[in-house]
Amino acid sequence: MSTLLSVNVGKTTEVTWQGRTVRTSIWKSPVSGRVMARRLNIDGDAQTDLQGHGGEQRAVMVYQMSSYRFWNEFLGRDQYEYGQFGENLTVEGLEDAEVCIGDRYRIGTAEFEVSQPRVTCYRLGIRMAHPELPALVVTHGRPGFYMRVIREGEIGAGDEIVLLAKGPGQMSVTEVDRLLYTDAHPEASLRKVLRIAALSPGWRQSFESLLAAQGKSAGGNAGLDPSEPALAWAGFRAMRVARTVPESEDVTSIWLEAADGAALPPWRAGQHIAVRAGAGKGGADEIRMYSLSGDPALHAPFANAYRISVKREDRGVVSRYLHTHAAAGMTLDVSAPRGAFGLAAGEAPVVLVSAGIGVTPMLAMLYALAEDAGPARQVWWFHGARDGRHHAFREELRALAARCPGMRTHVAYSRPGDEDRAGEAFDLEGRLSVARMQADGVPREANFYLCGPLPFLHDMRAQLRAWGVPDEHIHEEIFGAEIGRNARVDNPASTPSIAPHLPDGPPGDGPTIAFVRSGLRVNWSDRYTALLDLAEACAVPVRWSCRTGVCHNCRANLLDGKIRYAPQPLSPPPDGTVLLCCAKPEGDVQLEL
Repeated sequence: MSTLLSVNVGKTTEVTWQGRTVRTSIWKSPVSGRVMARRLNIDGDAQTDLQGHGGEQRAVMVYQMSSYRFWNEFLGRDQYEYGQFGENLTVEGLEDAEVCIGDRYRIGTAEFEVSQPRVTCYRLGIRMAHPELPALVVTHGRPGFYMRVIREGEIGAGDEIVLLAKGPGQMSVTEVDRLLYTDAHPEASLRKVLRIAALSPGWRQSFESLLAAQGKSAGGNAGLDPSEPALAWAGFRAMRVARTVPESEDVTSIWLEAADGAALPPWRAGQHIAVRAGAGKGGADEIRMYSLSGDPALHAPFANAYRISVKREDRGVVSRYLHTHAAAGMTLDVSAPRGAFGLAAGEAPVVLVSAGIGVTPMLAMLYALAEDAGPARQVWWFHGARDGRHHAFREELRALAARCPGMRTHVAYSRPGDEDRAGEAFDLEGRLSVARMQADGVPREANFYLCGPLPFLHDMRAQLRAWGVPDEHIHEEIFGAEIGRNARVDNPASTPSIAPHLPDGPPGDGPTIAFVRSGLRVNWSDRYTALLDLAEACAVPVRWSCRTGVCHNCRANLLDGKIRYAPQPLSPPPDGTVLLCCAKPEGDVQLEL
């Protein structure tokens, strides 16, 4: 017989960890008497990090007394207190290896359904004073699990746990957890787990991605990593400037072809490349990222050539260099196309929203839509520019729009010139807004793709969220060091208040680590346990969660160089990327951060 030993709740508290303040509700304590289990949580309980915990699918977290005993022996401890693993229900029985997704239980007058394994994060390591524990609970098959509340009711310590129905798939919590987090993803198991209706939507999406990736060689774990094609080549290769074309007063397009004359592989609309040029002081190499702005299918006139479009910035070392020196015959070092920004699959309405040079990835998406979108596909394109002299690709965009029967365009000039005619060159004087999109009939369920200066992105993102557009329908490409909307809001490093800088303390004497987007070069020091620690010491924006190589939230593009892992991640990331939380450099390293 399984028994409820303790009901545990906790309020949000602040703890000091590695010199920072962390807000968490993982410190939970037993409650006396009976308490209501409700649809979203247990009365008196807080759920601080709603990205990984809480909500209808994760209303109640369960952990077993057998795991308490296991960890006491493993960690050499002889004491415990209910709730120390952050669980709401401490139970005798209900082993992870036996409980299945979809199992239903009655406790007291409430009824529950198992929805997913626990998602571990670094806070468990803080609470248990053992940083590796988020990974160890997976490798040892003891994650614990979440339940949704099917019928609200009262529960209390001592209640019998009654099995009402077994999950239809008969897949245990341990089996499902390992299917996602390790590198073994048998197709039969993926199809089996996807037939379980009780599986939470987030885990379902991860397994759908893994199933779609079967037989492909992009590397990595498609359930944890955004879907990206495999890199066509590692590091940099020499490419020759074929020609340059002015697109506006401050934007020039540069056409690149392989220096050896080889055919270039196709790429996906929204992707970018890294360009390395001797633009620095004394001819030192500098690296910048540029979105590919041409036709991803490499149709004429783009056959066997990549096009980037560079805006000249007054303080842009590389942009000024390219505007001054780029000419036919010049050789540049270029990375393979990369990046997860791209059009989502399906036929949902598409809304492209750009400002200034943010038009470049949108232009590639328009080429893709002109090629593949059917006449019933709804497409809107909203673009903001200063005036006609700074409106790049105006005629090219009009020609593309004519090829998309279901496309509507809207152009706003913030400061139109005397020669700019409303209704001809532009549609609206002022700035783009969600209100304008609503007036044009844009549906809230569309997929929104944003690119432009950071203030524009922040404002547009806020307006879309206020309208009720879910985060998973807002896709962004960001130039510069900011990570973007997927950064953890409770992670101090994700929203830095200061610019990236050299770390405090004595300089290191190890390999050079280049944080390319941040424009920072730092020598490695063994006082850092991983590249993530160095990035944080430099205030380089990064996102992370587990810090032990499990969740892949800290994945970053590795432009050049070699690394080693300690510890080894449970599932390796895609080729050309690195998990910062457990990686150390083996020589100079260039990161797209």
